[in-house]
Order: sequence, then structure tokens, then C-alpha cells
Amino acid sequence: MTYVDAEILKPQLTNGSEIAFIDVREHGQYGAGHPFFIASIPYSQLEVMAGTLLPNKSIDIVLMDNGDGISEKAKVRLSDIGYTSIAILKGGAKAWKEAGFTLYEGVNLPSKTLGELIEHVADTPRISAQQLMAMMAEDDDFILVDGRTPEEFRTMMIGNGICCPNAELGHRLPQLLSSDSTKIIVNCAGRTRSIIGAQGLINQRFDNPVFALENGTQGWELAGYEVTRGAEDNLPHDLDETTLDASRKRAADLRQKFNIKQIDLSTLQAWQLDDTRTTYVFDIRTKEEFIAGHLLNSRHAPGGQLVQSTDKRVGARAARIVLVDDTGLRAANTAVWLQQMSHEVYVLEQNVATLDGPERGLTPETSIVEKLPQCRISEVADRLENGAILLDLNKAMDYRKGHISGARWTIRPRLGKLDAGTDCEFILVASDRRVAELAAIDLKELGLKDLSYLAGDVKTWAEAGLEIVATPDFPADKDCIDYLFFTHDRHVGNLEAARGYLAWELALIDQLDEQERSFYQLDFYSSPSA
Repeated sequence: MTYVDAEILKPQLTNGSEIAFIDVREHGQYGAGHPFFIASIPYSQLEVMAGTLLPNKSIDIVLMDNGDGISEKAKVRLSDIGYTSIAILKGGAKAWKEAGFTLYEGVNLPSKTLGELIEHVADTPRISAQQLMAMMAEDDDFILVDGRTPEEFRTMMIGNGICCPNAELGHRLPQLLSSDSTKIIVNCAGRTRSIIGAQGLINQRFDNPVFALENGTQGWELAGYEVTRGAEDNLPHDLDETTLDASRKRAADLRQKFNIKQIDLSTLQAWQLDDTRTTYVFDIRTKEEFIAGHLLNSRHAPGGQLVQSTDKRVGARAARIVLVDDTGLRAANTAVWLQQMSHEVYVLEQNVATLDGPERGLTPETSIVEKLPQCRISEVADRLENGAILLDLNKAMDYRKGHISGARWTIRPRLGKLDAGTDCEFILVASDRRVAELAAIDLKELGLKDLSYLAGDVKTWAEAGLEIVATPDFPADKDCIDYLFFTHDRHVGNLEAARGYLAWELALIDQLDEQERSFYQLDFYSSPSA
């Protein structure tokens, strides 16, 4: 095994060479504390996620765990599927902290920090929840747009807000505005997408007054106001030619102002064949547009979400990122922010919607290993009666909510702790079959041979007559390594958790060291309403 010390690794993360620093711990462990320049690929989903986050199998990879041997397992698994240059952070996360480097709580750290820096440096205009309520009471001329995903919008939204994810704002808003004096207020659940969305509209030189709603839906609730839950997605989809033309003009202006580079399709295709570099291709359009037709080997990443979660979508540092859309605005707006986070980013010249021979639909999920034999639901009771062991590999909180009576909960990193004989029959349960297939690799390595897979979900099993039970306190919190407890209930009325989360966002800038701060190269248009 090749090991690297934290002091040697840290400067390599921003020296301009491609490298992948990967946290192979589970989601809860990652969110409890991780280095700034790291991407998350939990061991339980390693081979499933590696192909998309690390498409170049010759890239230099450094793995980090808790110093518990999971990195060593992960190195073997990655080597088995063709990765050739893998090292391990010596001592894991503990060693990183002992070297004097920060382990940051939370997730989506690069974008959260970007939002705070934008507000700090650009002084992006903002209004409070109380000011918005007064505008509502006075029937002021404004439009409230929610820059999150439709799924998040349904979770909680404000008043007559319109669902319009950040990358869609400049593309769709002209069709919704009554005049240049109509105020535009952008909200999210907290701070980041409110700030980035509002500043993005300012960068696109909207004449309207633009504001971020300070602290988003959480700030709204903390001010004592009600949110709406379960609202339907009301994003306007059909755009007229005047709106599309305005989108194209704004795209050209953004590219010129922020020096966004364009490439043609032949260049992109050549890059995709270049095995010395990593090239990511992200389609910034809506899910419906992507399904209707997209480039081969492109991944769907709505622009607002790509900026929001680069740590979950881009595994290789210093890689090339190519963005595609139709009018160019959604891609250019996304490129502005990625470029300001020191990513090498390009926009495809062609309108992806008009290219010949696009793929259609979503990319189907593929098996990583040979499929496990199927266990029929009708066979489960008899097999358990005859000594079979049911292993539930679903997320800990899903297991707590409901599982088949008698099923044991475990997770791939903990399979070595199973107390069972190798001659037993094991029936594996997971909502994502691939998770069970990956666990099967480790189980077979432990000497277990009689393995099968039970498809379905709690509802299906209950309808088939299997007893479903809930265990609200099991697994114990300390064992739920795949769940992030950090202010987890801030969206369901826990105001103390909301305060804690907002305080965490506000404190991010002060935690940055010089290397981390230099990651951001900020540039803006000034607000016409400033």
C-alpha cells in the first residue's frame, strides 16, 4: 500500500495538477467533519459512484477514512475495476486534524462558502423576512422566486413563490415580469442559493431591483411566519421566442464579461477520447429537456445544483468541465460560478437541443458485478424458518422506519463484524440493487457463498403478508454512520436547528486558511439597485 502524509498532500490539492481526494467514509461521517478539498464517495456505493465521479481511471487518487482500514478495502475494490494510481491518507481524518488542518462540518462546502464570500465582497442586496412580509401586506410590485429544486420547493415554500431553480432564473424570468420596476426576490432554504441566485441576475444585468431573501425559508420561520408544505412545482416551461432571444443575448454578454471560453463539438469529442485528462460534460437544462434528448456520456446536472454540490459531482480536481444547454445562458451563468471556484470550465457552442442523434431518456442503472440470484417474496418466510439470515442494507433511518421482522441491519463497511457462520444462507435487501451487489463482493470475500437478493419495498412486502416492524431507536445513533444528524430537522419546524445551521453558514469564511481562500477568484457586476 502507498500512503501519503497530510502535510505532503494538502498543497498538492491546488497545484494545478489533476488529483482526486476521496472520502470513502459514509455520508454521516463525511458530514460530521471533512477536509475542504475532498469529494465524497461512500464505500457502500464505491464502484457505483466511481465511474461518474472519476471517469479517468489513470488519475492520481488519495483515499481518506477514519484510520479504520476502509481505505485499504476501497483501494482493492478500485484496483479491481481498473484504477491504477491509488494512495491512502496515512492515519485518515484524525491525522488530517492532528496536522493542524480543519475538518469542516456539513456538506456542499465549496458552494456554501462561495455564497458567503459573494455577499461579503459584492454586498449583494438583501431583504429580511419582515421586509418581505411588509411588501406582501402592501401589495407591492414584486415576484418571489425559489431557486431550489422542485423537490425542495415541495418540502417548504413561502406565500406565492414560484419554483425556478437558480440556473433557470435569467432564462425564464423575462416572461414572468410585468415591468422593469418589478422587484425580484430570490429565496432558498437558507442563504447560499438566495445570494448566488440574486447575484446571478445582477450579473445578467436585469434592470429590475434584485434582492436575496436573507436566511431563506428558515429565516422566514424564525421570524414567526408560516411556510407552505406540499406545494406543486409551478415552474413555467414553455418560453416564447422573445424570451429565448433575450436568453441568447444575455449569454453572449456573460461570456464576454467573465471571459467564458467556448468550444465546438469536435473539440469536445477529442477531449472525451483523451485518456490523459478528465473531462466532465454536464447538461444544465431541466430534467424534461434532458430526457427529450442529450449528448452521449453527458450527465444531467441542473446548473443551480451543479454549483451547489460540486463536491458530489466532480471527483477530480483541476479537471475540464464542459457545460451544454440550448440558448447558452444557463451554461454561461453556471460557468461564471464554477470559474470563480477555480474550475477549468467551458461552454459548448452548439445548441444541444438541435444536435443530431441525441440519446433519449435517463441513463439506465447498470450492475457492477454479476447479478445476485433472486429470492421471491413468497419464499422469504420458509427460508427464514430454515435458518436463512435477512440482511437489510438500506439506510439506517429507512430501517428504523420499517423493515421485515427479523431482518438484521448492517452496512458495507461493517460487514466484517457480522456474527454468523459461513454456511448460512443470506438474503440481501436494499432499495438499490447495486448496493446489495457491492456488499456481496465483501461477503463472498468473507467466505459466504449462499447469497440472494430480495427486491421490493416495505409496502410490497407488507402486501405480500410479511410482518413489517419499526425500530425508532435502532440502529443506535452512533451506528448510523450513513446519516448526517447535523441540524437534520431544520426543515421540519426545529427552529433551534435552523438557527444552528444559519450560524454555521455565517461562520464558514472565518474558518478558511490562505490556501482555501485562494480557491475563490471573485468578479461581479454591481447591483443597479445598490
